[in-house]
Amino acid sequence: MNKAIILTNGLLVKNDAKTAHGLIRGTERFEIIGVVDCPENEGKDAGDFLDGKNRNIPIFGSLASAISNLKNIESLVIGVATIGGILPPDMVETIKEAIKNKISIVNGLHEYLNDKPEMVALANEYGVSLTDVRKPKSRENLNFWSGEIYKVTAPIIAVMGMDCAMGKRTTARLLTQMCRANALKAEMIYTGQTGWLQGGKYGFIFDSTLNDFVSGELENAIVSAWKETQADFLFLEGQSSLRNPSGPCGFEYLISGNAKFVVLLHSPKRKYFDDDEHWGEIPNVESEIELIEKLGSKVIALALHTEKCTEEECYAYQKQYEESLNIPVLLPIQQGVEKLLPVLKNLKR
Repeated sequence: MNKAIILTNGLLVKNDAKTAHGLIRGTERFEIIGVVDCPENEGKDAGDFLDGKNRNIPIFGSLASAISNLKNIESLVIGVATIGGILPPDMVETIKEAIKNKISIVNGLHEYLNDKPEMVALANEYGVSLTDVRKPKSRENLNFWSGEIYKVTAPIIAVMGMDCAMGKRTTARLLTQMCRANALKAEMIYTGQTGWLQGGKYGFIFDSTLNDFVSGELENAIVSAWKETQADFLFLEGQSSLRNPSGPCGFEYLISGNAKFVVLLHSPKRKYFDDDEHWGEIPNVESEIELIEKLGSKVIALALHTEKCTEEECYAYQKQYEESLNIPVLLPIQQGVEKLLPVLKNLKR
């Protein structure tokens, strides 16, 4: 695999670095050999820093430090997903420095490096590539919804959230891996740049797709995965949430993607959408489940994103929601997702 370092420039502990978080937890597209963050975190292990699990991925305080300590760095992956997909200005010089050291750049932001003449010229001079993962497909390569989705007989399960950055992709990935470990064929349909960066084969970049073709691209990814793999289960990576005002999303999964089952992500201590009071309060879980079920889908589990929770609070919330909702409540980071296996086996056709 391509040997890569991740650039976070001091944002590693922030939700903005969810791309980095996903790559640290696992990717089949790259071999992650380091993270460039800030001097205060130099020498720490990125896995320990993220969730207490050592992954032998060192954090460096600067690109120069990473280059002097690592061999054969092939790519630098921009590890943040900022609001609006804007490239943080303080990363520009670091990216240029990487190019001058003959390191290719992989960018998952909406601000494309290939649209910057200075970057393109520099990359050409030093013989490296600039990859803009979120660059939209051309019209002739887009699919319109056709109704083929109704031929899929495998259960389609949407992994949706009450808000952004709640662990939807990580949970979908864990569910896919858990099924495979238990002799069940499963595929994850990625819908964001990080899913592609992690090596996803089936999917599309939702927020870079012309609105007219979102339903068709989703359908095409699901149908292609099912036809080519005969998967027992198809897990759809959710984006944003049904009622996040900055970018409501999810009806497409339930209607166009015909996802009749949902694993819902919730953060018990997050009160406002994107932690911004101006954006409004996140509705309660019960009302979200009611909305989903009115659209004809069934919530088969709740998964908790336990930011700002103590270990004791994690398990207390799990017990509380299991008693009130009468469905399995998962703690993906603390316990994994094995608790859902019996439910999935009952859904298998």
